[in-house]
Amino acid sequence: MVMELEEVLEQCLGQNFVHMIISNPKKGDFAGKVGVRCYEDKGTLMFQFARYQNNQVLHLNYAKEEAKNYILSELVPIYRQMQFFTTEKQYTILISKKGKITIKGKNKKSEKPLVLSHNRKKKYILEEGIPVPFLIDLGVMTQNGSIVNAHYDKFRQINRFLEYIEDILPSLPTGRELRILDFGCGKSYLTFAIYYYLKVLKGYPVRITGLDLKEDVIRHCNELAVKYGYDKLEFLCGDIAYYDGCSQVDMVVTLHACDTATDYALAKAVGWGAKVILSVPCCQHELNKQMKNDLLSPVLHYGILKERMAALMTDGLRAQILEANGYRTQILESIDMAHTPKNLLIRAVYNGHCADNKAQIDELLAAFDVNPTLYRLLCKKDNTISE
Repeated sequence: MVMELEEVLEQCLGQNFVHMIISNPKKGDFAGKVGVRCYEDKGTLMFQFARYQNNQVLHLNYAKEEAKNYILSELVPIYRQMQFFTTEKQYTILISKKGKITIKGKNKKSEKPLVLSHNRKKKYILEEGIPVPFLIDLGVMTQNGSIVNAHYDKFRQINRFLEYIEDILPSLPTGRELRILDFGCGKSYLTFAIYYYLKVLKGYPVRITGLDLKEDVIRHCNELAVKYGYDKLEFLCGDIAYYDGCSQVDMVVTLHACDTATDYALAKAVGWGAKVILSVPCCQHELNKQMKNDLLSPVLHYGILKERMAALMTDGLRAQILEANGYRTQILESIDMAHTPKNLLIRAVYNGHCADNKAQIDELLAAFDVNPTLYRLLCKKDNTISE
């Protein structure tokens, strides 16, 4: 039956591979479940084994032949059950106490072939069926990697945000440790997701700091980081406006920092020369209190309309000010992380080309009699935008 298992592995570990789950360790063995996914690395099909034990995860990456040998020599002696999924078939492998191997296979309903170069981007970055420790603690996943129905939206939100990060990876420096700050991290499920994606899945050398004002939240997040073995992830209690714990940062993340806290975070990012800024603003009250315009006064008379116009103007000005400071900036629709209407993401990537837009910005500020915080923070004393 070992020969038959080798034949099954030969068939499964190819372009049609979807995922694999290896479970049910033999009595007396303390091994945890193993999840397997595949990816392409410079044209080579690779298989990543994620072994879970005591909320720790060990990742091993093998090409096809190495993966097959690893399963046969290391995993078959330990586990009693294996499930292989391809686009065409599903296999269940049962291994008895005496080592007898039973193989059950069945055809799946017709599916489109798996094309790694394209379909992988459409699939979730954090895959169903492969347990992720912080998602289990959040209640998003069960112990076997299934998604809890009530939290599927959060699972989708986390993956969507990771897709935004995946898009900007070519803009980040290589050959050294990446420094990332998350301002207003809160419960930090996205901070953990960023670390897991970059450090664990992608193998990037990173050091990530989460900053928030709530001491109990920060203490809990640090406890979880230790629990998961994330030694390059730390959480600090402090105010965005006064944080000075580093002199250079590669990526700044700020999600739902309230009102002008977003402006302070953006200004800090520009001052550090951050290559990437990802910001989901929240509670844009500042311009709502300042806005005046005779022509639009009949519209601004209505509070809800004024509030929405102020929010859109605030984020539009933020994007333009970042453009003036050398960033290629987009405003994207984001799946909201807190189930509120605040679902715009400002994504800025530094390219060194400062837009010649100061006159337009000044004209807009004068037209509505507003003086936003970010403009003040990123202006010189002579009232010109910093270069």
